[in-house]
Amino acid sequence: MGFFSWIVVGAIAGFLANMVMGSREGLVMMVVLGIVGGLVGGFVATSILKIGTVDGINPESIAIATVGAIVIVFLAGMSRGRRGISQS
Repeated sequence: MGFFSWIVVGAIAGFLANMVMGSREGLVMMVVLGIVGGLVGGFVATSILKIGTVDGINPESIAIATVGAIVIVFLAGMSRGRRGISQS
């Protein structure tokens, strides 16, 4: 997948992940988290689970990237203490 494709898929995945997770990231952070999520999701799906292909802008690539981005947004939120277990 080309650089431009990763940006487009990352932007879509980041937007969808932010909508699902309800986070309030800025546009640049949303794209960055989406691209990182796409890389993580693509690696896990193709290398470990042996499912799917991440080879362009298509629904399968967007779905895989979105799942990866949701995981990354969740982990980013936990690292900032916004979604962690409350310590009361």
